[in-house]
Amino acid sequence: MCPAQEGAMHVDRMPLLRQWLREEEGARMKGWDFSHLRGRYEEENDLPWDYRQEALARLTPDCTLLDIDTGGGEFLLSLGHPYEKTSATEGYAPNVQLCEQTLKPLGIDFRRADGGETLPFDGGRFNVILNRHGDYRPEEMYRLLKAGGVFLTEQVGAENDRELVELLLDPAPVPPFPEQYLDKATAKLERCGFKILKGQEAFQPIIFWDVGALVWFARVLPWEFPGFSVRRCLDRLYRAQQALERDGKLQGRIHRFLVVAQKS
Repeated sequence: MCPAQEGAMHVDRMPLLRQWLREEEGARMKGWDFSHLRGRYEEENDLPWDYRQEALARLTPDCTLLDIDTGGGEFLLSLGHPYEKTSATEGYAPNVQLCEQTLKPLGIDFRRADGGETLPFDGGRFNVILNRHGDYRPEEMYRLLKAGGVFLTEQVGAENDRELVELLLDPAPVPPFPEQYLDKATAKLERCGFKILKGQEAFQPIIFWDVGALVWFARVLPWEFPGFSVRRCLDRLYRAQQALERDGKLQGRIHRFLVVAQKS
C-alpha cells in the first residue's frame, strides 16, 4: 500500500526510524486509554457538548443504567452511579477480561456482548442507556429502555481522521463506516419510535506534535488505518516529518456527533 524507499534514506533519518519502530512495537492499549500520548497530541478539547455532563444530567440515584461497549469501564466508573443499579457490556476480548476484574467485584452487572448484537438483558429494564463510540442497534435500544427512558450516544463520524489517513496511506482506503452521520443516525432512531431530544454534529481539530505519536495512534486504530506499518509507509512518514518541521504540528479533523433520544 505504501512502498518504503529505504534505499534513499539519509543516515540522519535512522534515529527517527528507530523511534517509530519502538512506537509501533508498543502500540497496545488497556481499556480505552490514550495516556501514552499525553502531551503529544490533542483532540476533543473543544466539542460543543460535554458527554459526561450530558450523562450526569440524566442520571438519578434510583435509575437503572446500561453502558454499552464500556471499554475498560473507566468512563462508567467516573459517573459514580450506584453499582447495584449499573450494567455494562463489552465485546473486545482484552477489555472483557479487564471489566471482569474491575467491574464485577463492585457488583456491576457486566456481560460479554458486542453492541451490534441482541444484548443479554430483558426488555424494558433501563432508564438510561449510554454508548460512546460503540456499535448499537436502534431497535435494540428501544427494546431495552423503559417507557420515557433515554438513549445517549456520542459517535465517531464517517469523516473522522481522513486527512491523517490520506497523509499515511496511498491510496487512502474508503471510510470504514460511511453511514456515520447525524442525519442518518437520527432517522434510524425515529423509525424505531424514538423522539430526538438533542442532536449535534462537529468537525474539530486533531493535532499531533510528533510523528511517533501518530505512528502509535495509527497502529491502535487499524479500522481507520488498515495496512499501516512503519516500514510499509516509511516514505509517507518522512513526508509527515518534513511537514511537522515546517508547520510545527500535524493536523487533521475529527468528526463526532451526539444524539439524545427518548422512548415514547
